[in-house]
Amino acid sequence: MNDAMTNDAPAATEVEPKMNNSTSSHALAAVVRHTEEDSDTVTALDVRDFSCWYGDFKALHEITMDIPECRVTSLIGPSGCGKSTFIRWINRMNELIPGTRYSGHMTLHGQDLLARDRDLVDLRRRVGMVFQKPNPFPKSIYDNVAFGPRLHNRLKRHEVDEIVETSLRAAALWDEVKDRLKQSALRLSGGQQQRLCIARAIAVGPEILLMDEPASALDPKSTVRIEDLIFQLREHYTIIIVTHSMQQAARVSDRTAFFYEGKLIEFGATKNIFTRPKHKQTDDYISGRFG
Repeated sequence: MNDAMTNDAPAATEVEPKMNNSTSSHALAAVVRHTEEDSDTVTALDVRDFSCWYGDFKALHEITMDIPECRVTSLIGPSGCGKSTFIRWINRMNELIPGTRYSGHMTLHGQDLLARDRDLVDLRRRVGMVFQKPNPFPKSIYDNVAFGPRLHNRLKRHEVDEIVETSLRAAALWDEVKDRLKQSALRLSGGQQQRLCIARAIAVGPEILLMDEPASALDPKSTVRIEDLIFQLREHYTIIIVTHSMQQAARVSDRTAFFYEGKLIEFGATKNIFTRPKHKQTDDYISGRFG
């Protein structure tokens, strides 16, 4: 055991239906996007026997997963099951919490993410995070996106301008803000702020985007835009999304992992999870019988 150091395709056309206890896996399967078979995908993140603790409490139990490159992986499960804990270990945010420790291994394209001598600034450039609630800096729209590139590189103004425009275009926000880049980011709507945070994350050229319920605080229209954006970004980034919405997981992801009480119950192609799950516990959860 090692002691831890202490130092967010086809356009969606419907608003998500309300879930209830009668929702079946067959109904959810109807919204699964049709994606190509991924038998030939490369593994981006290799997780082996990963466990972690908060003090004496064991939050994750021997998690083993192969996260595919340039695909969307959804993490589902009831509140408190370890989904957010898991992704926060990927970019080592949990090390900021006293008393945390881990065992096991995580490698990103063969490089040990948990190595004691890992440069955490570089790690968090490679592994971007988008949180549940939009958190733009109290700066201009331009400066929000430019912040990371300026931090990591010595760039000329025209180079920063190009990165800002490219990132905002990739986040489907450029046309909405191109004439007010010097305005405060805090004046944007909630959905625009979340897309700005995505632009800010991709501006530094990450390999993985971690998204912790990126649409849960948004209205249905903004949620649809975020979901379509996620599906488009998968062409260039490996995306891991935590979601409590079964319909959202079905719509946006290629693979789905079901967590329960800190354990990985089932992990596989999303269409298989929602049409023929291997475990009754998985079927019960996605059908709304518990959780």
